[in-house]
Amino acid sequence: MASSTQAAAAATAVLDGRQEPAQRNGPPKRPNPGNNRAWKQKKTKREKNITEGSSEEVLRCDILALLESRKEDMVENDEPLPDEGTETEVEVLELSSTGDGLAMRPGSSQVYVVPFTVPGDTARVKVFRHLRHKQHSVADFVSITKPSPLRDDARVQCRYFASCGGCQFQMLDYPEQLRLKRRVLDQAYRNFANLPEALVPAVGDTIGSPLQYGYRTKLTPHFDGPPGFRPSKRGKNPKVPFGSCPNVGFMQKGKRKVLDIEDCPIGTTAVRLGMARERERMRREFQKYERGATILLRENTRRYLVNDDQQEPSPKDGEHLPPYTTRSEGDGYVDVKSCETDSKATTTEYIGEHTFTNPAGSFFQNNNSILPIFTAYIKDRILPPPSSSSSSPSAIKHLIDAYSGSGLFTITLASVFQHSTGIDIAADSIASARRNAALNGLGEDRCKFIAADAGQLFRNVAYAPDETVVVLDPPRKGCDADFLAQLRRFGPRRVLYISCNVHTQARDVGVLVRGEGEGARYDLESLVGFDFFPQTGHVEGVAILNRHDSEPKAAEQKDS
Repeated sequence: MASSTQAAAAATAVLDGRQEPAQRNGPPKRPNPGNNRAWKQKKTKREKNITEGSSEEVLRCDILALLESRKEDMVENDEPLPDEGTETEVEVLELSSTGDGLAMRPGSSQVYVVPFTVPGDTARVKVFRHLRHKQHSVADFVSITKPSPLRDDARVQCRYFASCGGCQFQMLDYPEQLRLKRRVLDQAYRNFANLPEALVPAVGDTIGSPLQYGYRTKLTPHFDGPPGFRPSKRGKNPKVPFGSCPNVGFMQKGKRKVLDIEDCPIGTTAVRLGMARERERMRREFQKYERGATILLRENTRRYLVNDDQQEPSPKDGEHLPPYTTRSEGDGYVDVKSCETDSKATTTEYIGEHTFTNPAGSFFQNNNSILPIFTAYIKDRILPPPSSSSSSPSAIKHLIDAYSGSGLFTITLASVFQHSTGIDIAADSIASARRNAALNGLGEDRCKFIAADAGQLFRNVAYAPDETVVVLDPPRKGCDADFLAQLRRFGPRRVLYISCNVHTQARDVGVLVRGEGEGARYDLESLVGFDFFPQTGHVEGVAILNRHDSEPKAAEQKDS
């Protein structure tokens, strides 16, 4: 699960093909209208290992669907396309699942991909490039000439909106954002699951975030190296000093340029205070840097129990509160929140009654406000409903948490099961998970963690498949074919698939439901989205599946 201001910028950059991953130094490349060579869109590092379900493929599906719906209205002979680099006016007809508007010009069958627009807008855009063989063009947003009824720019809370690549939806009412994200999940299963409609349940209403701003517990602003700097593997290139403090912020939409961003309103108060502190430090210390860098901003919480006489007293209403920290009160406790910039430092978060610590630079969900709702939803549904004919809830005794990370699901679900196993390929994540289990009073008699390739996880557990639930929470690329084959051969009674990429999730769920070849097949019980990242096009998907066959699977049938 993942997404962020920077992550959203990276994802949308794939669509317009103008950002290259990793290297951000040097002048931006300019369009060359006279260059007729074949041009290939480049994927960001985040998308390089994604085939089916990549942002590029998602966009392509949405464009083809729009063209199919408009084919009766399109003329045979299109009018000439405007020159690249010129401005034109377009009508926004649909919103892609990528968060960008899909627009057309009267009398033309070419689709224009335009950021920061919504259906019903008439927008002025600057054409960047025509991809004639793909029937679409990429364009930069210039202005709105006629606003959609859905648009209200008074809702926008960030002065960098429509320039920064992080947010897409600040002009939309929040219920409309949730409606659009339900549609994204629905389209993902239509486009990538390869299943008959009858096998896919209606998508539930998207579950919203309690906070629509001020929710992000991690931001990673960055700055480029000095003008003229060229990185060298052997360090032979001459060093170029900064002449002044560089822009510190996030990538400008559609350009290889860092916007100087003073404040990001989707960050928590502590993270925003940390951003101000780091910007001030950069103004003093920029001459110490010889190349670009990324700045980590991660919220850290220190909790004081009100009636605990064994600990030091909590700060009172800002009294003795250290600089760049913030204080909040809960039911019987006081939280003092600060911003950590050392990626190896340990940070603490609280989710209901559970405590989690992690290295500041490691992955952990970045919207703490929705996590109690999210983990409660998973806990309430981890066992089949009492009326389910597929299994008696009491018959399920064990949990396998694949891609377990630092133990979020293993720990928050431990009370439901006799024993649980969390497995992750990263040894440092397993070390964090073991520490978190101990912090929450869970010994190895209740749960254990194994550092192993998730593709081999069923070799490391002895649970009976009939008594087991598997939770999947893979990275954006989803599960590989070998892992899905092993999962089907093991055949757990129930599977909960959680994903930060609903398109690769739909692809994988389709494999489980079709059940081709050896192994169990599954029925899809429910689908719902969670809005972990308000104001962006991102939606987190939760799919619940039950094993279709009614024959019990013996424990010795697990993958060998």
